[in-house]
Amino acid sequence: MCSSDLGSGDVLADVAALVAERNRIDAALARRVRAAELSQAPERDGLRSMTSWLRGHCRLSAAEASRVVRSGRALAHLPALAEAHDAGLVSAEQVAAAARAVTPARLAAAAEQGVELAVIDAVVTGVAVEQPYGDLVTVVQRYCDDLDPDGPEPDPTEGRSLTLARHADGSLSIRGELDAVGGERLQAALEAHVQADRPAGDERTRAQRLGDALVQLCDNVLAAGGLPTLRGHRPQVAVVVKLEDLADPATGRGAAEMGFGAVISAARARWLACDGAVSRVVFGPDGAPLDLGRAHRLADRHLRRAAELRDGGCVFTGCSAPTHWCDVHHLVHWIDGGDTSLENSALLCERHHTKVHHGFRVERQPDGRWHTWRPDGTQITTPAPLLAPVA
Repeated sequence: MCSSDLGSGDVLADVAALVAERNRIDAALARRVRAAELSQAPERDGLRSMTSWLRGHCRLSAAEASRVVRSGRALAHLPALAEAHDAGLVSAEQVAAAARAVTPARLAAAAEQGVELAVIDAVVTGVAVEQPYGDLVTVVQRYCDDLDPDGPEPDPTEGRSLTLARHADGSLSIRGELDAVGGERLQAALEAHVQADRPAGDERTRAQRLGDALVQLCDNVLAAGGLPTLRGHRPQVAVVVKLEDLADPATGRGAAEMGFGAVISAARARWLACDGAVSRVVFGPDGAPLDLGRAHRLADRHLRRAAELRDGGCVFTGCSAPTHWCDVHHLVHWIDGGDTSLENSALLCERHHTKVHHGFRVERQPDGRWHTWRPDGTQITTPAPLLAPVA
C-alpha cells in the first residue's frame, strides 16, 4: 500500500467499520451464550457451565470465557446498552466494565435502595457511546461505591483472585488481585527472602529478585511436607524424561515433561534430579505392575502414574481438568468383571467420572485418541481447528 492510500483516510474508515462489525458479532455471541446458559445446553455435552464449554469446545482462555458469560448476563439487565452493542457502538470491553454494576449482589442492593435500573442503564450507555473507556470505568465504580457507601464487609476472600497462564515454552504469566491484608502477607513473605539473599555484585532487578523469592517460597513449602495431599500423594515437582535423555550429557531441548504439562530440556531435568528421587516407570510387564488383574480393585500409585503419563488429564471431550483433579476410572466396571489395568483405565475428573456412571461413555481408539458419547449414542465433538485461508 502506498503512502497516498494511507493518507486518504480510507484505511482508517475500514478500521472503524471492522471494529463496529466486531462489536456486533460480540453482541450476538454474548446473547447466544446467555441463551445456551439459560437452557442448560452445556449439560448435553457433559459440562456444568458455558464457561467450561467455551474453554473446552471453542478453545477460549478461562478469563475470556468468563468474560463472555458475564457479558451475556449483564446485557439481559441493561437493554439500552445491549441495543448499542448490537448496533456496534459499544465494545465487548465496555460491556465487561458495565457488568460490574449488575452482579447479583449489586442488583439486590439496588432493589433494596429503590434504584431505578433503567436510569443506570441509560447513564452507562450514554457514557459508553460518547466518552472514553476510562470515563465509563469511573462511572461504574462510582455507582458501585454509592450502593455501599460504608464499604464492603471485611470478607478478604471475595476480592482475591489468581490466574496462571502457561505459554508454549512452559513459562507462566501470573495475574491476580489481593485484598490489603492478603497483599501485606505476601509482601512480608517475599521481602524476607529478598533481603536474605543479596550477595555482593547482585545485578538482578527488583522484579527478578521478587520472582526468585516467590520460587524459593514455594520450594520451602514443598520441602516442608505440610501441604495437603493430591489424590493421596504428597505434592511434588514431577518430571518425566526418557532414560537415554537423562543419561545423555547433551542439552536435549524439549525432552522432558513436567507434571502440569510444561516441556523442559533434558539438561534442566538432570538438574532437578540432582536432589530429587528418580523413579522408573515402564509401560510393560517387566516394569511397574500396570496390570493388577482382579486381585485389586483400586489403582495403586504405579498404575495411576502410568495413566497420568498416558492421558495427561481428564479424557472426557472438552474437559481440560489436570491429572490431580482426576480419578482412575474402570472402563469396564469392576462389578461387571473389569480388571484393574492400564488398558481398562481412564483418567476422569470428579464431574465426568460421575457422568460416565450415568450414561455417558468414553473409549480409547486404536490411534490413542479418546472419544466421548452421550447417553443417546451421539458423539461429543469439538470444532475442527480453523484453517488459514489459501493465498
